Order: sequence, then C-alpha cells, then structure tokens
Amino acid sequence: MWIFTETGFVSAVVSNQDPTKMMVRARDKKSLMDLSTLSGEDILEIPNRDYPYRVITDKKTLKTWMAGMIDIAEYSNFKSRVSVTRGGEFVRALHDVWAVMHDVTDTAKAKKNSLYYDYK
Repeated sequence: MWIFTETGFVSAVVSNQDPTKMMVRARDKKSLMDLSTLSGEDILEIPNRDYPYRVITDKKTLKTWMAGMIDIAEYSNFKSRVSVTRGGEFVRALHDVWAVMHDVTDTAKAKKNSLYYDYK
C-alpha cells in the first residue's frame, strides 16, 4: 500500500522473507525516520532499487506508526501542511499525484456535484 503522511511517502508490502513482517520502503530516507525510531529498526540502504531505503518491522509497529500519523494530524489541508514539513519540491510531487489520480474520479458523480474540473 502507498501511504502519504506529513513526514513523507512510503510503500508498505509484506516481506518476502518473513510474511509476519512488513517491508516499508521509501525513495528518501527522511520518510522512514519516524518509523525507524519507533520500531528500533535500522533503515536499510539498497542502492539502485526503486525504493532504496527500507525498514522491516512487524505489522503491529506499522499500525502504531500509522495511528500516530493520525493522532498528530491537525491540518485541514494536507498539501499545505506538507509544504511546512517537507517543502515545495515534495508538495509539487504531491500535486502531480493528485492530478494523475484525478483521472480516475467518478466523473458522472463529480459533474453532478460540480466538483469536476477539466485539468487537461
């Protein structure tokens, strides 16, 4: 699963070496710092991979980390908050993700609710 938080972006998958563990991967080290601290696990660096940084942890710790991200959420606009915590370059990437995901909007429903905008 992909998880975007105010501290970064991670991809969490079941570890192929231990199905009771989760491999949480990131493209930048900062996205894994809080999870590494919470879990007590080192951030592994594997160069030349799609996600070169990884933390392997148990599912309970990942759930605790995710709940913590919910607990600290005090913003009403995610991208505005991330501009403070991660900066403009990260927010530009979030805008790109938002725009691509807009392409899968249920357009009939969105048009009915006046939420559909043609961004192309």
